[in-house]
Amino acid sequence: MTIKVGTASWTDKTLIACGRFYPKEAKTAEGRLRYYASQFPLVEVDSSYYAMPSPTNAQLWAERTPDGFTMNVKAFRLFTGHHTQPNVMHKDIQEALAKDGNGPGGTKTLYYRTTPVEIRTELWRRFIEALAPLKDAGKLGLVHFQFPPWLLRNREGHDHVWHCVEQMAGHTVSIELRNATWFEEPHRRQTLRFIQELRAVHTIVDGPQGFSNSVPAIWEATHPDYALVRLHGRNTATWNVKGATAASDRFNYDYPDDELRDLAGEIGRLVKMAKNPHVIFINNMEDQGQRNARTLARLLALPSDVIGT
Repeated sequence: MTIKVGTASWTDKTLIACGRFYPKEAKTAEGRLRYYASQFPLVEVDSSYYAMPSPTNAQLWAERTPDGFTMNVKAFRLFTGHHTQPNVMHKDIQEALAKDGNGPGGTKTLYYRTTPVEIRTELWRRFIEALAPLKDAGKLGLVHFQFPPWLLRNREGHDHVWHCVEQMAGHTVSIELRNATWFEEPHRRQTLRFIQELRAVHTIVDGPQGFSNSVPAIWEATHPDYALVRLHGRNTATWNVKGATAASDRFNYDYPDDELRDLAGEIGRLVKMAKNPHVIFINNMEDQGQRNARTLARLLALPSDVIGT
């Protein structure tokens, strides 16, 4: 049983610019990834959410990281129901969309339901193809689906989650639901059972509370092998500020040691529910996530009776 702790991304501009995490000699993409992988056993690839990943990059990631290193990959935003611009897709896909009026001169914003079925099918194929080098190298962890707040707890919402998991057959999928109704009583138990029946991983979210797109931290596992904890920080002041950037505003939060100690206690108990808990720090202003991850890893290495003292 192993708890792996890491951060979301390793290439954020403010992380590189602050100069506190990477040594001076880690000046290239290869050098930074190699150094990151020497410090942590886990990372979440977030670039795949904003644009389709490529097999070439995945092959380089596999080659530049040691045995035992794990990369969780965030699913492409179109799949989860977020709005997407055609210009982040492959050239031939953009051309096909333009012929259907979805692109230059046509609709500039796409949603999954409005994308032609044949293009959706091809995008799923290419996404899975891009993950293959990591999977073949034994370094692909969870494929993470972060659904938008407007994915409601209704038949359409359930059907779309089921559809995404079905498309990723042969992969271990983690599910993050961001509409509070999924976890309100009396639906909480039904939602966890639904994720369990999909053989998917419930995502335990630590984040600001009191908003329509806030979900409570439900410290339960739905998969025998994996649990996932994503730590978004607790910055309520900027959580829903329009125009806030992820690095400089929304996830700008430095977990104090007492909060990390409480989290370590909860995370330590997850090993009784799942063999391999993953913990990802999303707070990515400068080196906040990396510093917090190191502190949490040290706390988790302590005996359980010491963590709470």
